Amino acid sequence: MGASAFLLLEDGTRFDGEAAGAALPGGAVEGFGRDAESFASISVGEVVFNTAMSGYQEAVTDPSYRGQIIVFTYPLIGNYGVATENMESDAVHARAVIMREGIDREDAAYAEGGWLTWLADCGIPALTGIDTRALVRHIRDKGAMRGGIFPSGTAEPRARERIMAEPPMAGRDLACEVTPAEPLRLDPLNGSKEGPLVVGIDTGIKSSIVRNLRERGVRLELHPCSATPESLLARDPDAIFLANGPGDPAALDYVVETVRELVGKVPVWGICLGHQLLCRAVGLDTFKLPFGHRGANHPVKDLETGRIDITSQNHGFAVLGPGGERTIDTGQSVRWETDFGAAELSQLNLYDHTVEGLVLKDVPGSTVQYHPEAGPGPHDSLHLFDRFLERLATA
Repeated sequence: MGASAFLLLEDGTRFDGEAAGAALPGGAVEGFGRDAESFASISVGEVVFNTAMSGYQEAVTDPSYRGQIIVFTYPLIGNYGVATENMESDAVHARAVIMREGIDREDAAYAEGGWLTWLADCGIPALTGIDTRALVRHIRDKGAMRGGIFPSGTAEPRARERIMAEPPMAGRDLACEVTPAEPLRLDPLNGSKEGPLVVGIDTGIKSSIVRNLRERGVRLELHPCSATPESLLARDPDAIFLANGPGDPAALDYVVETVRELVGKVPVWGICLGHQLLCRAVGLDTFKLPFGHRGANHPVKDLETGRIDITSQNHGFAVLGPGGERTIDTGQSVRWETDFGAAELSQLNLYDHTVEGLVLKDVPGSTVQYHPEAGPGPHDSLHLFDRFLERLATA
């Protein structure tokens, strides 16, 4: 750590800091960019921010961050090191990390290594010493946008050329990059062989979601997102689970068509991207949020019980309301007419009044936009896993 580097956004805004994590190709040498292959490996992606105060390792290993650069708003990142149990997948999916102050503390309780050393070992560049408050305010005002981290010797026109070559997030299918090549079958963690069979379409499922289902006695199968409805129904599942994942749900028409063939034949439950895919499958639409919801402090109201949970969230797209509106300005439940009957709003975001969940009234199915598995985040909504299995038991 110590070499100067900078973040450049696609609108030309620049933030200077110090390079950390994996080395940036070329360093700060004159003429950087002559090696086109090396230059193309510079970390670029959609720059987004996460407001959680902890869980930095879980965040970067969440497949939902595929193709993105994460700005952490909490000022000190790395203070408790890294550990294997904090992994949400078997790899880092974020392109790069930006921090106010990144530290490499290896002697923290339960730490197996230092944060910055681990990023370097994973080949992930980082930038520290950045005014993250100013950067986040800029993203809130202008919206999430593409950007890149470059050595200080890089000419800005050359850096911007590389940024603009990166595809925008809207219209992008990234689920195909994180889905498994073959189905994976997992037994319940309690050793039982008699639990309900839940078949998941794996668009980038987090390890903590898998763990929560298996802890509750679920026999879980994870199938590639290219799986056909016939192959999934042939497993004779008790329910279909739609996972979280990266990219634009509007770019996943092939998954939406699969889900459409499953609705009404078997109960379907979706989380995050899965919520959006189920909504699109029944005829609803989605849109891109200006800067998304990413963090562990988002209040959501359950309209059936009146309960307010503080939730963990990570998404850049949301579902439109019944009249095509982006926000729902009533605290009461509203209904959509869908291709499969009525759907009722069940969860509402109290920050910006966007849709956080719905229930299908005429066929078995429900969704939540946020992450009840709390990996990382508060445990307020863990009960949703129990609710899901209770509904299966009475179906």
